[in-house]
Amino acid sequence: MTTEPDSFPRRHARTQRFTLGAPRSFTVAPDGSRVVFLRSHSGTDLASSLWVLDVADGGERMAADPRALLGGTAERLSPEERARRERSREGGAGIVGYATDAAVELASFTLSGRLFTAELRAGTARELPAAGPVIDPRPSPDGRHIAYVAQGALRVVGAEGEDDRVLAGPEEEGVTYGLAEFIAAEEMGRSRGFWWAPESDRLLVARVDDTPVRRWWIADPAHPERDPEHVPYPAAGTENADVRLFVISLGGARTEVVWDRARYPYLARVHWSAAGAPLLLVQARDQRSQLFLAVDPDTGTTRMVHADDDPDWLELFPGVPCWSPSGQLVRIADEGGARVLAVGERPLTGPQMHVRAVLDVSADDVLISASAGEESAEPLTGQIHVYRVNELGVERVTREPGVHSAVRAGDVTVLVSATLDRPGARVRVLRGGKLAATVTSYAEDPGMSPRVLLTEGGARRIPCAVLLPSDYQGDAPLPVLLDPYGGPHGPRVLAAHNAHLTSQWFADQGFAVVVADGRGTPGRSPAWEKAVRHDLTLSLDDQVEALQGLAKTHPLDLSRVAIRGWSYGGWLAALAVLRRPDVFHAGIAGAPVTDWRLYDTHYTERYLGDPAAQPQTYAKSSLVTDGALSSPAEPHRPLMIVHGTADDNVVFAHALRLSSALLAAGRPHEVLPLSGVTHMTPQEQVAENLLLLQVDFLRRSLNLA
Repeated sequence: MTTEPDSFPRRHARTQRFTLGAPRSFTVAPDGSRVVFLRSHSGTDLASSLWVLDVADGGERMAADPRALLGGTAERLSPEERARRERSREGGAGIVGYATDAAVELASFTLSGRLFTAELRAGTARELPAAGPVIDPRPSPDGRHIAYVAQGALRVVGAEGEDDRVLAGPEEEGVTYGLAEFIAAEEMGRSRGFWWAPESDRLLVARVDDTPVRRWWIADPAHPERDPEHVPYPAAGTENADVRLFVISLGGARTEVVWDRARYPYLARVHWSAAGAPLLLVQARDQRSQLFLAVDPDTGTTRMVHADDDPDWLELFPGVPCWSPSGQLVRIADEGGARVLAVGERPLTGPQMHVRAVLDVSADDVLISASAGEESAEPLTGQIHVYRVNELGVERVTREPGVHSAVRAGDVTVLVSATLDRPGARVRVLRGGKLAATVTSYAEDPGMSPRVLLTEGGARRIPCAVLLPSDYQGDAPLPVLLDPYGGPHGPRVLAAHNAHLTSQWFADQGFAVVVADGRGTPGRSPAWEKAVRHDLTLSLDDQVEALQGLAKTHPLDLSRVAIRGWSYGGWLAALAVLRRPDVFHAGIAGAPVTDWRLYDTHYTERYLGDPAAQPQTYAKSSLVTDGALSSPAEPHRPLMIVHGTADDNVVFAHALRLSSALLAAGRPHEVLPLSGVTHMTPQEQVAENLLLLQVDFLRRSLNLA
């Protein structure tokens, strides 16, 4: 008897979207001898191990195996560690993160709240005695100490396990040292709360006081016997955590870093290297002004290095600010209508490229990732490339069409490249620009190849991906499924194979799938991204424009159009069927933000302002506030609302409020609660069945056979 192969939804869920087994989190030793990375043992193995690649011969060896270190026992995660993983959308297990000393000879990591280290040259790992549960252990640059957080206190222990002690402990409940607050981890891209001095003699440490923040209760209704979690959540217009910064020596002496925290309360970035004084980026609450500050670690005083202002908002970018080896400020800025790389006060790029991140800074150049700018002469839709930039010009490092990133130290570069014609990502190690080794991936082959066309739609030339069924022969127009994210920080139109797998699976169920990155999504120009200031509904306008523009040249049946999305895309899907039933005939809203007053400060106020000062902007973009459904458009369209009951980012109250408003307005809808599920859906059966139920809903709603 033959066994039927597992369906795509089951394999997609089991492999965590075909990411398990793929190498990630690369660190290059400064002498170029080693590349350290994480990888699980197969495409269905959740538990990542720590690996080392020897660049000279390309050989790989395991430096730390979580199963061996835990003796085969199951992992146990503290609530604090679960929260950290939720913020980073980490669904794996085993060693999910690590830090190294400056020479990349010693690594530290946690397993089940316990502290472990690995000698990367020898390939040996061991546990160190430590207070627990341990969070975010980081070796000092000289490798002699390891700092970590336990129960809200910053502690330090010798690299041999000696002299474990508290450097800074919480004075009261609600205070922590060494951890990032909720909005820093969720919205600012800052997951850390402490930073070692290059000399290894002291640290910069964030003190977070959550007591001003409003408390919410997150419960699991399926388990009434369990206590709900009492979490601080800074909803738009309410109080944030109070964040201060201290220089703390290994002897425990502390000096507070002083800046105008009343005017600039957001500690967005911290950088401390041998190239200069500690460097801070602090933002005003409205995110329209920010300061780059150099810190005197002896006195705690700060001096302004640079200041920025913007009429809309100031974006935060990976890898900056930092100092160049010569002591110049490296930053990414929106200047002259373009997103540029600046070193000192001089922009080194122009409108031909849209800079996304700084990857490495050397004495010779800056390594960046960028997409094509509005004045680019090359058709690079959906592509992100790696470039070397210096005062002599710009050189593109990656040539193959696709989505590329890199990690570099010295003359060794690790290139991670995803393309449309190849599953997963290829990892190459270059030395002096020449291929030295490749890093093996154990990720499973999805067994399907997206039939994707990257194009543009509408008068605004909105970046789009169009996917048709694999067996489509062009004999009739197809029902349409829009599959967007559609909002800030979430590009979906990418020249990468695996980015379109789910969309292709929906296409193979008989749909023409359209993915559109309208205004507000990253990748074209600052003006494109900032067009949604005070009006997020422009995202819906662009979905409609792209759809109608593509219908002129593609087999799209505009009498049968549905839309699905998650998070911002879920809000967009619900907005589509409620505001434009003339265009959309069914929608699936997954974890939608239905009332923007219930979403967090740093994200929501960036786009919609202060809800007390600008209630009209919240009402316009809301699905439920101020009579949003009191005069609903006709006709009523089928809407499925999907939401995890344990979601602490877009809380379940969003779905409940929308359902209540729809019921009060007499609008039929379906609600699918996911018991115990957070903003992610890592559970295999849940993730699989969620796809199948969506297809069933779409077929019923569009009257498809």
